Amino acid sequence: MANAFPKKPASPTHAVPVRYTEKTPTTQAYIPEIIKGIGVSMSHFLRNTKEMLTGQRPDPVTESLDIGITTLQYPEQKRPYPQRFRGLHRLTAREDGSPRCVACLCCSTACPAQCIFIEAGEYPEGDKRRGYERFPVKFVIDELRCIFCGYCVEACPCDAIRMDTGKHPVPYDSRDQFIYTKNMLMGVTGRDGTRETRNPRHEPGDPGHPGIDRLHSH
Repeated sequence: MANAFPKKPASPTHAVPVRYTEKTPTTQAYIPEIIKGIGVSMSHFLRNTKEMLTGQRPDPVTESLDIGITTLQYPEQKRPYPQRFRGLHRLTAREDGSPRCVACLCCSTACPAQCIFIEAGEYPEGDKRRGYERFPVKFVIDELRCIFCGYCVEACPCDAIRMDTGKHPVPYDSRDQFIYTKNMLMGVTGRDGTRETRNPRHEPGDPGHPGIDRLHSH
């Protein structure tokens, strides 16, 4: 009976035999390789030290990283962030220094991490903004829970919260230090150093206000 499954001939191999290296006492002691490694480390150390002392160190941001020191000496050196980088939050201010936030809770509602807490308050009797808008008595952001998605910025109708600071949270040794209150958020500035917003918002009574408040409608 013929073999129904004949054995296939062996395929040609491209394997290259590796020459066996004789393990001499010098090779097994690793002394030559240790000396070579120390020599490479010392050459880099001496070259980098010379560049730092003579001011010839390449800029790791704008120059090649092939040779020399390839690390940033943070915080003395900082890599520039792009303009659309979502950094630390800040609350923008009006011309009188008060926050532009109207405590509508849109940002805290849109936040997927639920890291924003707002306690809304009413303006006192006689204030033209009473009944028209509110203000945040408390505005707290837990930067540890924040995922920096930018949804709060997109949801805010008053451009009261922004992430254009160009800064990232600094390392702390306590969780309490990552809780940013209203005063802390008001103290953070944008890239241009201002606390106001680039989008003007006309207040009730201003010439450019559309005339919608608690006493007037469309």
